[in-house]
Amino acid sequence: MTPLATAVEYVVFWLMLPFLLLHPRVREGVRRRLGLYEAVAIPEGPRVWLHGASAGDVLGLVPIVRELKALRPDARVIISSITDSGAAMAVQKLRGLADLVTFLPYDLPGACRRTLAALRPAVLVLEYTELWPQLIDAASRSGVKLALTNGRLRPRNVRRYRWMFSLVGNLLSKFDVLMMRADEEAERALVLGAPRDRVEVTGNTKFDALAVSVPEGPDESLRAALGLGAERLWVCGSTHEGEEGALLRVFSALRNEHRDLRLLIAPRYIERAGRVVALARSIGLAARLRSQGPGTEPVIVLDTIGELVRMYQLATMVFVGGSFGRRGGQNILEPAACGKPVLFGPRMENFADSVQVLVGRGGLQVRDPVALLRLMRDLLARPDEIRKLGELAREAVSSVRGASARDARLIAELLP
Repeated sequence: MTPLATAVEYVVFWLMLPFLLLHPRVREGVRRRLGLYEAVAIPEGPRVWLHGASAGDVLGLVPIVRELKALRPDARVIISSITDSGAAMAVQKLRGLADLVTFLPYDLPGACRRTLAALRPAVLVLEYTELWPQLIDAASRSGVKLALTNGRLRPRNVRRYRWMFSLVGNLLSKFDVLMMRADEEAERALVLGAPRDRVEVTGNTKFDALAVSVPEGPDESLRAALGLGAERLWVCGSTHEGEEGALLRVFSALRNEHRDLRLLIAPRYIERAGRVVALARSIGLAARLRSQGPGTEPVIVLDTIGELVRMYQLATMVFVGGSFGRRGGQNILEPAACGKPVLFGPRMENFADSVQVLVGRGGLQVRDPVALLRLMRDLLARPDEIRKLGELAREAVSSVRGASARDARLIAELLP
């Protein structure tokens, strides 16, 4: 690290400090973010520190940790996150597997050195594009092995990385192994100066993360709790403001033709559930909240946490929200792993790799609600086609799994 780069980082840190101390997503654990630890009580064994920036990123680490512990039961796992929700996700999903959940230190020389001294990892595993110059430099100087999992280097960012490396040195050259998601991202790593013998294409572990949460089969007790008999169920998952109205109108048109069809809407933010119920009633559809117990209303609005994947298992078809608005999509692989045809809108920028996996293989992208209505009419008239598409979706997700086992094996090779 050059003195100029370090000085720039300090200036940026002091400018951002009010945000870091007050923002509800990152205001917990300030002492640990500064590298100020009390004694860390971790049993003896080689320590692996894995970092995921947010809750979604931590989910991508869960299957790696499971595979790693199977390979090296003596490994002691440390998980860090930037966001408070990421740390909470790690506590929830890795109970019994993680020996410590903490926060990433601020990328300052002192904070990074103190954190490394307190945690004493043998291996540090960063994820996606979490290239923190001070942390990487401090870890490299301390003899910590460095790995990158789910490596992601987008074409539009290559110039930015070149500029950053001109200030801080080539960070990729300090890694012992770079586990990239795809061939083209591995090529970009090489173009940016990564040593060829340290670059591996292992895939994306978020596909494996689906296997952690998908139940074995439909939950008949949940079907009864929803008041479902033999009716078909259309599940609209992770919907956002502005989407529910269009989806309810599509359902209303379908319901006139298919009286055995019911709708379950799962808003991305459950505090909006009551407003979605009111919206359904305003257009003449009887609706109730999931928490109100079983009923015969055609529309059910999910207002509980942790049940969406179980709802997908009961679905005939699934629409995934965030794709008709500006959100850029939500996770379409989870319902696909449940063996359901997955429909989604045009705005899937945040899940482009998932779209590539599913389109033509059980995933159906539509331009707008009018096209969605037309497609659903066609599918509801062909139950055999729905089953075929569901199987294709399940097979598509199965075909891209395995990255976690490959990554865990490479990480285990770095352990003493």
